Amino acid sequence: MSPWPMKNLGDVCQVVGGGTPSISIARYYEGQIPWATVRDLRSDIVTETERSITEEAVRNSAANIIPSGNVVIATRVGLGKVCIIKQDTAINQDLRGIIPNDPTKISTRFLYYWFKRVAHLIVGEGTGATVQGVKVPFIKALQLPIPPFSEQQRIVTILNIAFEGIDTAKANAEKNLQNAYEVFESERESKLSGNKSGWRSAPLSELCSIKHGFAFQGEHFRSEGRYVLLTPGNFIEAGGYRDRGEKQKYYIGEVPDGFILSKGDLLIAMTEQAAGLLGSPILVPASDRFLHNQRLGLVNGNPGVPWCNEFFFHVFNTKGLRAAVHASGSGVKVRHTSPSKIGDVIVSYPTKVATQLEIAEAIQALQDECDKLASNYSQKLEALDELKQSLLHRAFNGDL
Repeated sequence: MSPWPMKNLGDVCQVVGGGTPSISIARYYEGQIPWATVRDLRSDIVTETERSITEEAVRNSAANIIPSGNVVIATRVGLGKVCIIKQDTAINQDLRGIIPNDPTKISTRFLYYWFKRVAHLIVGEGTGATVQGVKVPFIKALQLPIPPFSEQQRIVTILNIAFEGIDTAKANAEKNLQNAYEVFESERESKLSGNKSGWRSAPLSELCSIKHGFAFQGEHFRSEGRYVLLTPGNFIEAGGYRDRGEKQKYYIGEVPDGFILSKGDLLIAMTEQAAGLLGSPILVPASDRFLHNQRLGLVNGNPGVPWCNEFFFHVFNTKGLRAAVHASGSGVKVRHTSPSKIGDVIVSYPTKVATQLEIAEAIQALQDECDKLASNYSQKLEALDELKQSLLHRAFNGDL
């Protein structure tokens, strides 16, 4: 419980809405007034916006200008987002400006941190089938603690220092993780470089075949079942299998011969449903569980060719090969490629399977170490976020 008086937010602050000037009038968007949408709430302090509008646009729309230094929150689409604007800024209908009636009684920075504290309440109140939003009466009825202004300033000072330290720790953790993956990628590229004794280069068409999957009928798709229907959504952009959780597709219909996959089968994505996905490989994680769907290529070494799936999985993740596969694609909105186009790509490889396996195991060991680091850093980042919430909880309960 807060030791301070509680007030409805709407009794002590203006809750100001916004709007979107007519997009059919181009000159409205040729002005100098910053115009904010949820897309601009990427950081705690907003210093610039993607688009600007004219005074005429403000006059002829529901857009309102929020004075510099005030809090802006998202009440639609990006629920829970909050920022402080550093210049007079117009806002659209998905945002609300929160302006204290008496700035000598309520610190805007204190208000900002309080919105950080109650963000989960705003998110929990969201309704809407496709776009979540909250109504203004709910925002106005939120209970704001009102400590003496000097106490607000003390709380803000402590939180500023603490959050700055936490943000620095988070940035360092994220940078360290990025560095680890950059080292891994560099090592992988080095180990797969073909300028070595016992290696040769050849187009993939000479080394392997790439088989299209089957066009399974949507009427047999289910949210659970015996067979997982692999799709490009199961591919991680950097290579590897992704469990899609609740979005996973299952198939309960009759399965044609030759389209049930085995553990260790190598597949590549031939449709780019997300940036960087084209040519991404996976090794099937289990036998008699996964189906070979269309737009995925099943890669098999040709008879007499030294071929190890584990090695060529990493080859398909090299920068040069992925760039070549991407360049082979076509399509305006979604890029596609084909087995014949992929077959034109030239790769280098050891001529002994034992060497391929040894290299694959070494790369996988490095990958495992990076994954451990990623897990550790993820836990650290979660702990830092929890620390922020703990500090906010204590601050607004008078225990800071």
